[in-house]
Amino acid sequence: QVQLVESGGGLVQPGGSLRLSCAASGSIFSIYAMGWYRQAPGKQRELVAAITGGRTDYADSVKGRFTISRDNAKNTVYLQMNSLKLEGTAVYYCNADIVVPTRLSPVDYWGEGTLVTVSS
Repeated sequence: QVQLVESGGGLVQPGGSLRLSCAASGSIFSIYAMGWYRQAPGKQRELVAAITGGRTDYADSVKGRFTISRDNAKNTVYLQMNSLKLEGTAVYYCNADIVVPTRLSPVDYWGEGTLVTVSS
């Protein structure tokens, strides 16, 4: 069984910073892509950032302010969020494509989410 556990959410003022972490644990053979999504109240879940090997992708709304990184030895992905805006308030979800020993193809896993509130 595989679990993704996020941490690092909280309350921050506009212009502030937060760093989210997501650790994958369990019976893991390998991890392909890892990423962060967010869902604001009343809105659909959207991709924030993703990392696959050495390639990173960002939503236009966070380019230049957010940085995604990954520690493969720890099966952990991070999201450094700087210059946070009010519209950054959302539940942030970790996502990973993970190959487990009993399957040949990756399976999509999700964390339970961590709340980020940007407010003055």
